[in-house]
Formats: sequence, structure tokens, C-alpha cells
Amino acid sequence: MPASRDPAALYADIAVEGGLAAALQAAADKDGLGVSFEVSAADPLLHASVPSAVPHRSALTVSAWAGERRWAIRGCEPFQDLALVTGDTPDLVQIARAAQGWHEGAGLDEIRRASSFVRLTGRFEVPDRDPAALTESEWQHLRTEAGEKDWPQRRALVETAYAEPTLRALYPFTSHWTLRFSTSTRPRLTVVPLCLDAWREGPYTVSTRYMGEVVAETTTAEEAVATALGHLPPGLGPVTLGAP
Repeated sequence: MPASRDPAALYADIAVEGGLAAALQAAADKDGLGVSFEVSAADPLLHASVPSAVPHRSALTVSAWAGERRWAIRGCEPFQDLALVTGDTPDLVQIARAAQGWHEGAGLDEIRRASSFVRLTGRFEVPDRDPAALTESEWQHLRTEAGEKDWPQRRALVETAYAEPTLRALYPFTSHWTLRFSTSTRPRLTVVPLCLDAWREGPYTVSTRYMGEVVAETTTAEEAVATALGHLPPGLGPVTLGAP
């Protein structure tokens, strides 16, 4: 492995500090922040975390890249273990500022304003785990994700499905970009036998089983969604919590 890609070489100064948590702590203290970082038992050079003072947030994790001097964050909600914030930067002070906001329970938008590298996934916090709110949060994540990609066909499919009240009432998820639905939230999905795919070049497709036989091909997202509605099982009730 070239020296430039050797973590021990990339982060030699971090090792001198005593590990990533210690280096982040020094950066936070120098910036006048009051956040405290926890050492990773598995790999103190490359990983660290900061707990949250609010129960609806997991600890924010900080991880060093292996091939480039850079650090990434990930902050999740604990029930589904889905990311609310992500991002990466070569600046430890920016990491520390984001960690401070996460720890104190600052709003997600406020965390991003304090540290511009922070990316919001579109999901919002649902402290009471209301299934309808968790469903809407996941739809907002898929809409955000689709809007960030140079893939207009997928964006059209997600937006058209969201605009249809019957599909919007179902919990959405994806498998290798296939748009799928459930009548319960994560962590235990109750999968509806309906799959929608958008292709960069070619038709939209509808199937009733993941990686199964295509039952319809359409030229527009609107046609795909209209076709999909005819293949929905009857009697789908409100989304429930997917208990672990």
C-alpha cells in the first residue's frame, strides 16, 4: 500500500494526539465548544463518537477515510437506525461544531447552518415514533435523494408515486433503486407485492415481485403509477410500527 494511502501515515498527527477522539476534543476545546467525544474501542485512530442528550438520536459517529485525509459523520435516529445527517470534510473543527449541535439537540437545519458540510437526508425527527410521520419522513428522504441525482426518470417516478394518495399512505423503501412499499415501518417491513422501476434509457416497469416478471411497461411515470394502482392488493390498512 502506498504511504499516501496508509492510514498510519495519513493520520500520523492524529496518532500523536492519542487518536481521533482526542484530536476532535482538542479541536473542540480550541474552538470553545463544550462537547465531549468518546473513544472507539475497535479503532481509536479512525473512529470516534459523541452521544446525544436527547433520546430520539443515536450517537453521532465520526469515521476517517482510508484513502484520503478526510472525516465523515453519520447521525441516525435509533428506532429504524436511518441517517438524519451525513457529510464529510477535512476540517476537524467543522466536525466538532456539527457534533456539538447533535449532542445538544439542536435542530437539523441549525446543525447544517453551523457546519456547511453537513448534508440533510430529508428525513425529519419523529420522537413519538408515529407511523404516519415516519412514513412521511421516509418519503421526504426518497424525494431528497432523487432530487440530488442526475436521473430525471427516477425523480419523476418518485414524485409521481408521492403525488398519488394511495401510494403516499404506504411506507416507501428501495432495493437497488427499485421503489417498493410496506404496510409497516422499519425495522420490520411488511412488504406489499408491488415494485416500480425507472430506467435511464427505456420504459418504466411494474412488477409484483422483486426481480420478478414484469407485468407492465410504460413510457411515462404517470402511466406506471396508474398501472401499479391496479395491482395493489385490496384492504391495505394504515401503516403500523415495524417492531424489532
